[in-house]
Amino acid sequence: MKPILVSACLLGMPVRWDGKIPSSVLAPVFAKFVQRGGSIIAVCPECAGGLPTPRDPCEIRGGDGSAVLSGRARVESRTGEDRTLAYVRGAREALALCLGNRIRVAVLRSKSPSCGTEAIYDGTFSGALAPGAGVAAALLRESGVRVYDESHVIEALAEALREEDCGNGCCGCSESADRR
Repeated sequence: MKPILVSACLLGMPVRWDGKIPSSVLAPVFAKFVQRGGSIIAVCPECAGGLPTPRDPCEIRGGDGSAVLSGRARVESRTGEDRTLAYVRGAREALALCLGNRIRVAVLRSKSPSCGTEAIYDGTFSGALAPGAGVAAALLRESGVRVYDESHVIEALAEALREEDCGNGCCGCSESADRR
């Protein structure tokens, strides 16, 4: 079975912007997935992009992750520093992990400028949300990875458990083992 990509913070790793150790309430769910034959590869795109922990909080100004990838928006820290390059670099690192490990399913942290899947903070640092995906989530989706947030972890893990590799070396093949 192919591994899944998971935001490191969802696994309780201390990679949050504020350096706090996040709650790992999903740990039993991920443990059950591993017991059933799954495997997990953790990533924090922000750290993979070269940002330290702790770091200034960042939000996307002028759009969402797709807009950042196309050069129409940028990621800025609360103090106004442009962090776009680090976010794009981290998204590319997450994609490289997916490609190198034939990952087709990812579970990412909601609302994050990197990992948000459906809504992200709107760039005003007011706590308001806007529709859209973070930079890494957008790049993974554009590359064919099925991206879920933590509120849909059961669906993501079920999909990953159903995936069966036909042995032909292709990604995302749904040919059943019976047909080999």
